[in-house]
Amino acid sequence: MPLPFKHLTSTKQLSREDMDAILAVTKDMEIVLEKGGTDLLEGKVLASLFYEPSTRTRLSFETAMHRLGGSVITADGLQFSSLYKGETIEDTMMVVSQYADIIAMRHPEQGSADRAASVAEVPFINAGDGPGQHPTQAILDMLTIFKERGKLDGIKITMVGDLMYGRTVHSLSFLLGLYNDVTFTLVSPEELKMPEKVTSFFDEKGIAYTETENIEEALDGDIVYMTRIQQERFADKSEYDRLKNSYVLEAHHLTGKDITVMHPLPRLKEISTDVDRLPNAAYFREVRNGVIARMALLAMLLGKA
Repeated sequence: MPLPFKHLTSTKQLSREDMDAILAVTKDMEIVLEKGGTDLLEGKVLASLFYEPSTRTRLSFETAMHRLGGSVITADGLQFSSLYKGETIEDTMMVVSQYADIIAMRHPEQGSADRAASVAEVPFINAGDGPGQHPTQAILDMLTIFKERGKLDGIKITMVGDLMYGRTVHSLSFLLGLYNDVTFTLVSPEELKMPEKVTSFFDEKGIAYTETENIEEALDGDIVYMTRIQQERFADKSEYDRLKNSYVLEAHHLTGKDITVMHPLPRLKEISTDVDRLPNAAYFREVRNGVIARMALLAMLLGKA
């Protein structure tokens, strides 16, 4: 079950049929993971290129490749790479394409994924390009929503926090927008509102959304998707300090509510640890779903699903 594209740089390139196909393959990959792995990608090599700090995404990609029987080569940090010496992203991709069968890259510059994919000779996956896109996070979030709520049509989702720079909420918004009767409540400080590139998509597709600065009045749907205020996106630290604790979700906010709590992680203080014990806290299950989703993508992009 191959995908109709060689590279994955943005969720905007996926159709509903593509998303449904990925979800179908994740069912098989979950069984593989439960059994401890397979040799499906034996002999294949993943180049794991992370030029911006990452724990979950990097380990998730590498675990996924190992569980499928493949191997991994890595580059970690701009300061230890030829990019630090002035090599272009394009040249790096041309070189790494000679070493690996598939590439996953995180880079702090928005648009870097498109530049990389334009010359990569092997399948390329965007693992996050600055404030741009994070398609694999959105795909694992879709898997999590489906597993937790049993549906994707008719979902009511509240997104909270840094909606301006949060690539995870941008990517997820475009994917959820492929489904029917999805409604969004957007909770953020005025300075961190959802950007026009997403709200214009909502308007174009006729997707209902509301914007507010009050989290407590917005906890009435199926999903609350919390995000951290990202210090690395602020040029002015004093502005970050002013906004960093804008929202804190606590257990008492969820009393009597059937709402699933998600977070792309890492969290700072925006979800109190007293939420962790609640059955509707799904963010650690989300992490496991990341391995499953990335296993499916690796297999599909390499034509082995």
